[in-house]
Amino acid sequence: MLRIDFRDARPIYEQVADGVEEMAMHGVLQPDEQLPSVRQLAMELSINPNTIQRAYAELENRGVVYSVKGRGNFVASNCGELRKRRLEDIAQQVTALVKAARELGADDAMLAGWLKGEEERK
Repeated sequence: MLRIDFRDARPIYEQVADGVEEMAMHGVLQPDEQLPSVRQLAMELSINPNTIQRAYAELENRGVVYSVKGRGNFVASNCGELRKRRLEDIAQQVTALVKAARELGADDAMLAGWLKGEEERK
């Protein structure tokens, strides 16, 4: 189920799009599964249908969903590719963070501890 946080600085349509994308990436939504109609999801979330329409358009631009005229919106079957692309983006971010940490004197033990979720920072 999607959750909207009205205190979040991100626009609501972005929260909806990100939530649907996360559900598709984690297999909660299966490839070719039909999404709720714009009106139905708007009612469930108590938000404007235009917001849902914008979220669905954003998801289509991202390649997460596809639309079939007269039938609705469906989860794209390329979620594996999208997941791979997201992991590549994360790898680039981690590489940049490791480089910055090393420039500040972080050693392998510190970096390994952080990756394991250890809280202690030296």
